[in-house]
Amino acid sequence: MSRIVVVSNRVPVPQGNAGQAGGLAVALLGLMQRRGGLWFGWSGAVAEAASPPNLVQRSGVGYATIDLTEAEHRGYYTGYSNGVLWPMLHGLPHLMSFRRPDLDTYRRVNRRFADALVPMLRQDDRIWVHDYHLLSLPAALRQRGVLGPTGFYLHVPFPAADAAAVAPGIRGLVQDVLACDLLGFQTASDRENFAATAIGFAGAVRTGDEMLELGGRPVRLGVFPAEIAAPEFAATAAAQMQAEPARLLARSLREQALLLGVDRLDPTKGIPERLEAFRRVAARRPPRSLAMLQIAAPSREDVAAYKRLRQEIDTAAGAINSELGEPDWLPLRLLARPQARDTVAGFMRLARVGVVTPLRDGMNLVAKEYVAAQDPADPGVLVLSRFAGAAAQLTSALLVNPHDAEGMAEAICAALDMPLAERRARWQDAWAAIAETSPERWGEEFLRALSPEALDRLPVAGTA
Repeated sequence: MSRIVVVSNRVPVPQGNAGQAGGLAVALLGLMQRRGGLWFGWSGAVAEAASPPNLVQRSGVGYATIDLTEAEHRGYYTGYSNGVLWPMLHGLPHLMSFRRPDLDTYRRVNRRFADALVPMLRQDDRIWVHDYHLLSLPAALRQRGVLGPTGFYLHVPFPAADAAAVAPGIRGLVQDVLACDLLGFQTASDRENFAATAIGFAGAVRTGDEMLELGGRPVRLGVFPAEIAAPEFAATAAAQMQAEPARLLARSLREQALLLGVDRLDPTKGIPERLEAFRRVAARRPPRSLAMLQIAAPSREDVAAYKRLRQEIDTAAGAINSELGEPDWLPLRLLARPQARDTVAGFMRLARVGVVTPLRDGMNLVAKEYVAAQDPADPGVLVLSRFAGAAAQLTSALLVNPHDAEGMAEAICAALDMPLAERRARWQDAWAAIAETSPERWGEEFLRALSPEALDRLPVAGTA
């Protein structure tokens, strides 16, 4: 059985012998432990000089990491990955900050990843590269003689071709990523946007519904929506109702209906727009009838746009509470620090309305977690941005335009007033969409499509 080699920007090295839950690790560690695996990427550390990879073994999985130099971190990570690609991919070009040396550093770091990884590879390895930080890596591996099955998965959205074209260097990066055998996306819309970009700007040719060809190489484009382990999350949420954080929150609410937002502090999440919608709702409802808890964990605090966002949210929250609050009641509670995943599960179960309204998102697993956390007998209502990938699956949510504060306010009011029978029916539809899936099944489906048997069935160039 072939070994799985995962390559990502960061590597979640477990401490001691314990696994690390959350994110990519949930989806992949079980598979890697069964088959044998290697996880390669950046350690998260910044060093004075480049050094060879550090390799540790945990539960049958090897974790190989390299440090970045200060110049590499500034150009590859802060500069091009998060200053250009992240805002472009999320449809926020006005937040882009491009410097030509950053693109050069991005490519150089991708080549350095390849240089460090190739000596550790085996002939029958199945390589799975993750996300926008490493668009150049498939080409770099091919240039170094790696011929085995290579897949790439984009966890974030991909915009329309004209929007993608605003990112300097995107033509070359699209050509680089097409050196893989399989390209995976969260939604069919992301796949089609990428295909249009590859055809219009990178010289690729469409040879089938799921096929592109570039330079005589066939590349399959697949849709693999990221998933959660819904039954497990449901059990966690139910158990958390007896834990102190959920009990304290419930006691503080008394008879108030709880609205909940859970996000990273990021311009793509639409938090200022959401707070404006909540302000309108709170102004129309009786005082002390509702409360909103917005969790906004800081991220990328060294990026200027994120610092401005923090200031904007703090100002908006203060304005809402000063305008609408009472001496013994504040409508909005803002937590700008991370909370434990289990604790958040309990908060979700308490919330009458889950407000998940990103401006653009690849999937947004918070939406699926909110559905899983609900009490089937008395479920809350999900208000979901139609521009989140999860909207393609959770069609029974109240879908909204996150740029329309009044429309969001109306949807929140509808959720608060929704009869129990309708809440149950909507929840049942959403639960059916996520109950039988899992992160591990997501990983298995991608790896099955990346198997030599599946790749052998790809059409030969020029015969489609």
